[in-house]
Amino acid sequence: MKIFCIGRNYVDHAKELNNPLPDQPVVFTKPPTALLKDGRPFYYPDFSKDMHFEGELVIRICKNGKNIHEKFAHKYFDKIAFGIDFTARDLQQKLKDQKLPWDLAKGFDGAAVLGDMVDTAELGDLDNLKFTTKLNGQLVQQGNTSDMIFSFGKIIEFISSYFTLQNGDLIYTGTPAGVGPVAIGDKLEGYIGDRLTMQCEVK
Repeated sequence: MKIFCIGRNYVDHAKELNNPLPDQPVVFTKPPTALLKDGRPFYYPDFSKDMHFEGELVIRICKNGKNIHEKFAHKYFDKIAFGIDFTARDLQQKLKDQKLPWDLAKGFDGAAVLGDMVDTAELGDLDNLKFTTKLNGQLVQQGNTSDMIFSFGKIIEFISSYFTLQNGDLIYTGTPAGVGPVAIGDKLEGYIGDRLTMQCEVK
């Protein structure tokens, strides 16, 4: 199982971090040990003092494929979840300043929270799918797939031109504006539409 992530896939999020808009998907990966699911808590690591949440939709690949054309991409994923891409922002900035990879800031244990999977057939128009993040009960992020720079189909087409996608692989498809820090004791919730599909406590 591979975990792919897309960075800078919403215009407002790229702007809030002062990043240029990409002309192709920004892809990075997390190891399987980063996956945190089944409502387990996230333990704040000692190596960061500025841990940020990034709420996003996650698609699950349902069959193997390579060089998948965008118009056929919908056949290669069958479920969507809400996920959190935890980012050690202070460490990431240090790595970026040194022109080094982001792995330490993005791929540590527990950095890929995954909520409950929902069948795509239950979600209606996947190109107009709303999702939200709440922190301690307060709305902090509102996203819609219609605002993606690169759609699910374009993401699958791009990634599969470099990597064989396999059944069970996960793709974190990018976060909208509103990311921010968490502290021990915080509680995060993720919604797809009006459906609560993810809960995670920071310890």
